[in-house]
Amino acid sequence: MKYEKLSKRALYCMYAAGAAVGAAALAVIGAVNYFWLFPADIGTGKLISLILVILTLFDMLLSPVFRFYRYRYSINEECIDIKEGYLFVKRDIVPIERLHKLQTAKGPIDQIFKVAKVVVTTAGGDVTIRFLDEEKAEQIAESLRNRINEIVTEQREEVYGE
Repeated sequence: MKYEKLSKRALYCMYAAGAAVGAAALAVIGAVNYFWLFPADIGTGKLISLILVILTLFDMLLSPVFRFYRYRYSINEECIDIKEGYLFVKRDIVPIERLHKLQTAKGPIDQIFKVAKVVVTTAGGDVTIRFLDEEKAEQIAESLRNRINEIVTEQREEVYGE
């Protein structure tokens, strides 16, 4: 099975999304330190905050790289296979014949970097192929729609003998 890789735009999108989440986390840490939790004389609280800030910055810098190089997807006549993860690698395998709904979606950061996602819905839940170039996402969605239509036509012929 041949796995597809993501484009460089996906890496930039991952960095931007990570920076947004990291900035929010740093703002919460700063607000907790300034307004509520740690009086000026508690050294342990300051140490914990420093560790959280370092871990957040470390995550902002490294997680997009790991996620980018680990993310792979493959689509063939039988199934969709997606491998992704940062610390833990997750693999989703969805048989094509189990698809109920297809959708392409773009968030605000996705729109900036011209990437999209294809959301595949089955009876068991949703599976998303993320960080695809817009054109590639449309091609994948269209080919999956065609394949689903072929399967439905075959099933109708078997049931009704047409």
